[in-house]
Amino acid sequence: MSKYLVDKFLYTVDRDPDLVERYRTAPRETVEWWEQSRANEVLNCHSGEASTWLRFTDSERAALIDHDHVALFELGAHPFLTLTLFIAMFERDHGPLEYQKAYGARLAHFSMPYPDIAT
Repeated sequence: MSKYLVDKFLYTVDRDPDLVERYRTAPRETVEWWEQSRANEVLNCHSGEASTWLRFTDSERAALIDHDHVALFELGAHPFLTLTLFIAMFERDHGPLEYQKAYGARLAHFSMPYPDIAT
């Protein structure tokens, strides 16, 4: 599993409003496109450098496609990255703080120590 790659996806998508909307409305297509075209770019590097080996596992890909923040947390995705992206995608569909409270409630069954979020 590559927690780094999942966190990189969450980070890069969250910073582009067009990608946020694309991921909200077409998650499968966005995840597949990003994995093929952006996953191997060196983060914050504009020199054209890239790697060739980074790929999501099947469980990571499924959790991203399903917008399943609980599964992403279980896999070790950083909860702050997931929360900020998911707020951008779904807060508009809820009242004030409703989405954030529901997000937290779905994670309430976890007890410490939480899954390792180090990359």
